Amino acid sequence: MDNMKLLENLSRLGFALMEVKEDVDVNKTLAEVVKRDDNRLMEGFPVLLVNVAQRYGFDYGQIMKHLVQKQDQSKFHELLLLSLALYRYFRLSFYWADQLKKNFSDKELATLEQFKTSLSKGEDVTIGNKRFHPGRLKTVFNNYFEKNVEKTTRLKEKYEELSLEYALSQLFPPKQKELFKKKLNGDLLTKTEREYYSRTVKKKVTALANPELHRLAQRLMEY
Repeated sequence: MDNMKLLENLSRLGFALMEVKEDVDVNKTLAEVVKRDDNRLMEGFPVLLVNVAQRYGFDYGQIMKHLVQKQDQSKFHELLLLSLALYRYFRLSFYWADQLKKNFSDKELATLEQFKTSLSKGEDVTIGNKRFHPGRLKTVFNNYFEKNVEKTTRLKEKYEELSLEYALSQLFPPKQKELFKKKLNGDLLTKTEREYYSRTVKKKVTALANPELHRLAQRLMEY
C-alpha cells in the first residue's frame, strides 16, 4: 500500500487528511499504520480503532495476518491495549472492547492497567522504540472527536453519542443498527431494507418504546 493510498484510507477511518469515496480494507489499513512506525499515525491509532470498530468492525486475526513480523504483532497488541486504556481514562465503554478483554491474559490486563495509570499520572508510555506523552495522546483523541461533533466542541456530548452507540450495540447487530439509524434520519431505504426493517427491527423498536418496559428496566438497574 503506497503512501497516498494509506492517507486516503486513514481519512475514511477518522484521520481526516483528505476525502475518499472508495471502500477501505480496514484490517489492512490498521496493519499498515502499525508497520509505518510513524509517531503521528500511532498517536492517532486510538481514534482510528474506535472509528473502525464502531462503524465497520474489525478482525483481530486478520490484522495479525497482515503483520508478519513479530515486532509488528507485538506493537499492534500494545497499541490496542493503550487505546483501551485511553478509552477507560475518558470513561468510554464499548461492547467490542469488553469482548476483546475477555480473552486477555492476566499479564495483558496488568499492562492495560499500567497504561491507564500512566495516562492518569501524565507519565510517558513506551511502545516498541517509541515514547508517547499522555498529554499528546489525549489532545489528539480530543481534537479528532471534537471535529466530528456538529454544533458543539464539547467532548461530553461526544461521549454521550458514543454511549448511545454502545447501548445500540447491545440490542442490535450491525446491520439492524444501520437500518435503525437510517430510518431515524429519514434516509431512503431499499425495498429489501424496508422489508427487513418491518420484519425484524421494528419489533424491537416497538418493544423499546413501551413505557412499562422502560420503567421495569429502570427498576432493575437499581438492584
